[in-house]
Amino acid sequence: MTPEETRQVLHVAARAEAADGTGPLDEATLLEIRLRPDDVRGWVRPEGFGLLIEDQIHLCVDPDQRDSGVGGELLEALLTDVWPRRSLEAWSHADHPAARRLAARHDFDVVREMWVMRRPAAEPLPPLELPDGVRIRGFEPADTDALLALNAASFADHPEQGAMDEAGFAERCAESWFDPAGLLIAIDTTSGADGTMLGFHWTKIHDRDHGEVYVVGVSPASQGRGLGRLLTLAGLHHLHDRGVREVILYVESDNAPAIRIYRDKLGFTHQQRDTHVMYRR
Repeated sequence: MTPEETRQVLHVAARAEAADGTGPLDEATLLEIRLRPDDVRGWVRPEGFGLLIEDQIHLCVDPDQRDSGVGGELLEALLTDVWPRRSLEAWSHADHPAARRLAARHDFDVVREMWVMRRPAAEPLPPLELPDGVRIRGFEPADTDALLALNAASFADHPEQGAMDEAGFAERCAESWFDPAGLLIAIDTTSGADGTMLGFHWTKIHDRDHGEVYVVGVSPASQGRGLGRLLTLAGLHHLHDRGVREVILYVESDNAPAIRIYRDKLGFTHQQRDTHVMYRR
């Protein structure tokens, strides 16, 4: 995309987020637009845009232009150019009825749903009690290699998170929200203070009111010890100490064990409007 098209995309996306309460572009897409615009193909108009990044479509219509056929026109232009040379995926970053209708008209099927769960910080947290031999501390640069290896192992079946490499990690660490104290590392201290990394909880503060359980990863060799709940709780205490009003997290809708912990043990809730839907053709 050209710089002017990039500005237009970000402008329409900001207007859509203000209208919907949910951004139409996720973090990875925004990084691509900002850092690698030459890798983004764009069908950009003042009324909206369609983007293609690898095999993923990102489509958005300005709030004032909805129900005028702009979304269908943009999608048809994109499909005419690239289909049937590849399979395609598209996220709806909320379960919009208009997105479902557009997907059905163009033979996209629902293949994945991601929940946003929320927890008010006013609700008290259980105390954080560390078992013997486990220490939790903030991230240090020397942790990078071990963290990336643990991340790859614990998210081997996750199509986005498991692919994070050193460059992708560095990009996120360069973001204005990054705080090494908010990237919590669990260490096995039975072999010394610099022992094996057991897991991590990467928290994220969006603004003064909103924090996020960004990523929680546990080494496959350390699973079954309650470390996921322990690390999540440690991150919640960290975010509460920073004064946020609400904490959110993203979880696959079919990840029943994680949802039980978040809902039954930590007080998170989910509403249908907080469902993100992936379509595939």
